Amino acid sequence: MANSVMIALQIFLAFIGVYQFVLALFGIRRKKNRVQHKPQKSFAVLVAAHNEEKVVGALIENLKNLDYPKELYDVFVICDNCTDGTADIARSMGVHACERRNNQLKGKGYAIEWMLKELWAMPRQYDAVVMFDADNLVKTDFLTHMNNDLVEGHQVIQGYLDTKNPDDSWVTASYGITYWYCNRLWQLSRKNLGMANFLGGTGMTFDTALLKEMGWGATSLVEDLEFSMRCVQRGVHPVLNYDAKVYDEKPVSFKASARQRLRWMQGHFTVARHYFFPLLWASTKERNFVKFDAALYSISAYTTFLGFVGTALIWIDNIIPADNIFTSIYAYLPVWAAGAAFLAAALMFPLVMALEGIKSGKMYAHLVSMIFFQLSWLPITFYAFFTQNNKQWSHTQHTRVIRLEEVQSKQAS
Repeated sequence: MANSVMIALQIFLAFIGVYQFVLALFGIRRKKNRVQHKPQKSFAVLVAAHNEEKVVGALIENLKNLDYPKELYDVFVICDNCTDGTADIARSMGVHACERRNNQLKGKGYAIEWMLKELWAMPRQYDAVVMFDADNLVKTDFLTHMNNDLVEGHQVIQGYLDTKNPDDSWVTASYGITYWYCNRLWQLSRKNLGMANFLGGTGMTFDTALLKEMGWGATSLVEDLEFSMRCVQRGVHPVLNYDAKVYDEKPVSFKASARQRLRWMQGHFTVARHYFFPLLWASTKERNFVKFDAALYSISAYTTFLGFVGTALIWIDNIIPADNIFTSIYAYLPVWAAGAAFLAAALMFPLVMALEGIKSGKMYAHLVSMIFFQLSWLPITFYAFFTQNNKQWSHTQHTRVIRLEEVQSKQAS
C-alpha cells in the first residue's frame, strides 16, 4: 500500500514536471511587433516602503524622469510604519509621502489596502494604479508600455522582473538566472498561449475601475500570488509586458535569501489552501484550462514539499540495510530516462541566458553555484510547511544604491 502511494505521488510529480517543460517550449519564441498608442492613461504610481531611506531616493529620481507626460502621473510613497527618514526624503524630492501607522496589521498587503482607500478619497482620480517596491529601478519607458496595454483593454499587467544587482554575489546571480528563466519560460510561454500570467509583487499595473470593483483584499505574505488567483477566479487574466522592465534588489547573503524565500513559501502554502480546490473545481465545471493552470501553479509549494519528502524517503529506504519498501518510478522506465530528464531541465537555464542575450562568462559560471541555490528551496519549503501559520511579515533590508544608468551599462557590457 505504501509503495502504491509513493508510485502515485511520483507519477503526479512527473506529470507536473512534463507539463511545465512542455509549456516552457512555447516561451522560446518571442513576438516583438507591438502597436504603439499615444499617451492618454493617467497613473497613480505607488511605492511601498518600510524604512527604505537608503534606496528610495534613487527610485524617486528614476520615476521623476520617466519618458511619459509628467501631468499624467503622480508618485505616492507609502511610508509604512517607518522609523527612519523615508518620508522626509520623499517630501524633499517633491512626491507624496503617505505615512501609515499600524502595529497590528503589518505587511505590504495591508499597506497597499490602506493606500488605495486613501487614493480613492483624493480629489484627483487616475485611470490606473502602478505598484513598485522602494528598492526598485524601472526603465524610463515603463508607463508607455503600460499605457499601450491599458488602451488595448488589459486590466492587470505585470512588467518584466529583472535583478539590479546580479553581480554582487553567487546568491544574487542565482536570483538573476532564476528570474530570466521565469520571465521567459514561465511567463512568456503562458502569454504566447493566451493564458493568465502571474503577478510578481512589483512592476504591476491595475485598471482603477477593476481595483475599485474587486477591492485589494490581498493581505497574505504573498499578496501578488493571492491577487493573481482572485483575478483568474473572476475571469480576469493578468498579462505580461515583456518590454516593461523593472529591476529589483536581491539579498546578497544566503541567510537573508533563505529568510525571504521562507516567507514566500509560507505565503504560498496559505494561498494554495484557499484557492487550489475552488480553481480546480471551476476549471472542471467550466472546462477552463486557464483556471486549471492557475490551480496547478497555486500548489507549487506543495509539489516541492512532496517531492522533497518522497525523494528523502526513497533515499533513506535504499540506505537502510533491509528489504526496500519504496520503489522509484525510474525502475519502470528505460535506463536513460533519468539522465534525459535531468539534462532537459539543466539545459533550460543556459538556453534562457542565451535567449536573453546574456554574454557574461562569469554569469554562466554561476550556473554551477545555482545548483545549490535551487536545491536549497527543498529544505526551505519543508520548514515552511511546518511554520506556514506564521503570519509575521519580515522585512528584507535594502542597501544597494544603484542608478538605472549603471544597471543598463552592466547589461550592455
